[in-house]
Amino acid sequence: MKIALMDSGIGLLAAAAVVRRLRPDADLVLSSDPGSMPWGPRTPEDVTARALAVAEAAAQCRPDALIVACNTATVRALPALRARLEPEVPVIGTVPAIKPAAAGGGPVAIWATPATTGSPYQRGLIGEFADGVSVTEVACPGLADAVEHGDQEGIDAAIAAAAERTPDDVRAVVLGCTHYELVAERIRAAVQQPGLPPLALHGSAGAVAAQALRRIGELPDPEAPAEGSLTVLLSGSEGSLSATALAYEEGRLLQAVSPAH
Repeated sequence: MKIALMDSGIGLLAAAAVVRRLRPDADLVLSSDPGSMPWGPRTPEDVTARALAVAEAAAQCRPDALIVACNTATVRALPALRARLEPEVPVIGTVPAIKPAAAGGGPVAIWATPATTGSPYQRGLIGEFADGVSVTEVACPGLADAVEHGDQEGIDAAIAAAAERTPDDVRAVVLGCTHYELVAERIRAAVQQPGLPPLALHGSAGAVAAQALRRIGELPDPEAPAEGSLTVLLSGSEGSLSATALAYEEGRLLQAVSPAH
């Protein structure tokens, strides 16, 4: 089995690591275009064109499924991606985990990029899944970019600024950008209030990984032989995990478990 993941940059590491844990025998294809990152400020037409290029590069490897491990690409380009690739390649989008976060009763904060925060898409999900729950939308300018480039001071500054805009009584935070999942524990430490129950963080990586397996009729098998390969595509050309990717636990896991392609 071969599963491809796409993103503008290294935000796909979180979902790829979950797939690797669930199926160590799966071949993985990571397709990105880091030179064009971030996609959030770009026009919908530009995002769609770039997402199609990244997806088509992955499709050349003939995957059984493609995970769109990017909230912006899912919002802007999912219909176009499905029209281009399905039914030959099932396409799984990334949806912010608002539903499970709201199921706890709230209050909930949704950390997302400025482009996603307040968007009709996100407001629609809030209306559908969090009706009657206190929800605060928190824009996190610069956080995804800092994570992408391993800018530790930038990460700390962006998290601190977003934490200041997050109400003290929040019991759950939705990580509304795949890049944020790579610094989840730093976000938890910034938002957790002394004396209150542990903060719940809700990312999307686990859900999209499980959905990809379901779409291709496979079950999790964490004990399968660790024989899955790893192919890294950067702007369509074969490359390797960057030093920045390997600075994150998820990147190190992928390199440690996957044989060299």
